Amino acid sequence: MPYPTRDLSGTVVAITGATAGIGAAAAGQLVEAGAKVVLGGRRQERLTELVERLGPDNALGVQMDVRSADDCRRLVAEAVAAFGRLDTIVPNAGIGLYGDILDNSDAEVERMMHTNYDGTVWAIRAAVPAMLETAGGGDIVIVSSVAGLRGGGDEAVYAGTKFAQVGLAGALDRELREKGIRVTAICPAGTATEFAIGTGRVENDPRFADWLTADDVAHAITTVLQQPRSVRTTLWAMWGMGQQA
Repeated sequence: MPYPTRDLSGTVVAITGATAGIGAAAAGQLVEAGAKVVLGGRRQERLTELVERLGPDNALGVQMDVRSADDCRRLVAEAVAAFGRLDTIVPNAGIGLYGDILDNSDAEVERMMHTNYDGTVWAIRAAVPAMLETAGGGDIVIVSSVAGLRGGGDEAVYAGTKFAQVGLAGALDRELREKGIRVTAICPAGTATEFAIGTGRVENDPRFADWLTADDVAHAITTVLQQPRSVRTTLWAMWGMGQQA
C-alpha cells in the first residue's frame, strides 16, 4: 500500500526570505501541494512577481524584515486575516558573509547574527500563538545549514548562527511537541542560489553543478509537512552527491 502522506490542501504556510532561492522554491512546491502561502521578504517587486506567478488566491506577499519582531507579528497577523489560520512557519531568511573572524565589519557581523538567529526567534514567537489558536498545533521548519552541525573555516560567525538555529530547534521540539507543534531543522549543504553572491560566492560558480538546488531543499520542506501527524522529523541534513561531507 502507498504510504499515507498528509494532504496539505487548505493549510497555511508562512515563509520568511521568500523572494528567492529556497524560500521561493518552497512556496511553489507547497502551492502545488494545495497549501496557501504567505511570503515574507524585503523586496516588494519580487513579492509582487511571485504572488502573480502563484496566483493571488494561493499566495499573499508581505514586505517585512525578520530583524523586526513587529514585522514578524505583522506577517502572522496578515496570514490569519487573509486565510483564517496559520499551520506552519518556515524561518528561512538568512545571509552569509564569509571570511575569518576579523574580516567583516562590526555592522556586517551584527546584521548576520540578527538576521539568521534573531529573525528565526522573532518569526517563531509570532507564529506559535496563532498556530495554537487557529490550527490547534502545526509545524516549525527552520532552514539552517550543515554549517550548524560541523562548522567550517572562514565561516565561524555564520556557523555560530546556524548552530544556534539547530540548538533552538532541538529545545523547541522538547517544549512544543506535547502542544501538537512539530519542529524540524533542515540543514542543507551548499545550495546553488543567489545566497552569498558577492559576499563569498560568485555567479555561475562551477561548483554549483555538484551542489544541491533550491528545489531539492524545498522538497525536503514539503516532505516534512506531508508526514502524518503521528511522525516528526527533528533534523534533516542534506548533501549533493558531489559535495564532501
